[in-house]
Amino acid sequence: QVQVVESGGGLVQAGGSLRLSCTASGRTFSSYAMGWFRQAPGKEREFVAAISGRSTGTLVGDSVKGRFTVSRDNAKNTVYLQMNSLQPGDTAVYFCAARLLGLVSIRVREYPYWGQGTQVTVSS
Repeated sequence: QVQVVESGGGLVQAGGSLRLSCTASGRTFSSYAMGWFRQAPGKEREFVAAISGRSTGTLVGDSVKGRFTVSRDNAKNTVYLQMNSLQPGDTAVYFCAARLLGLVSIRVREYPYWGQGTQVTVSS
C-alpha cells in the first residue's frame, strides 16, 4: 500500500518562504513521479508542480512559476516544494501526490495516491 505524507506547512508573512516535504512509501521512491497540488476554500484543486522519478523532467504551474521550485532526493525518499515570495493568494491546503511509471502530469486524475494535505497560510 502506498502512503504519501506531507509536512512543512504553516503561517508565513507575505514575501516569506516555506519548504514543503513529502515522502511516499510502498515501492522504490524513484518509481514515482511526484506532484504538488493546492486547493483553496471554494476552489478546485490546482496543479502547482511535478517532478519525474529521476528528476529528468519538471513542470511548474503558471501561477507559481519563478517563485516555486520542485526537487527530490531519492536517497531520502523525499520530494520538496520550495516556495519563495509567498503571497496571500498562495493560501491553500497543499497536497502531495504520487503516480507510478515516473512520468510527470499536471492532471489530478492521473495521480492515484494522495497525502492528507498541509495548510499554508500567507498573511498580508
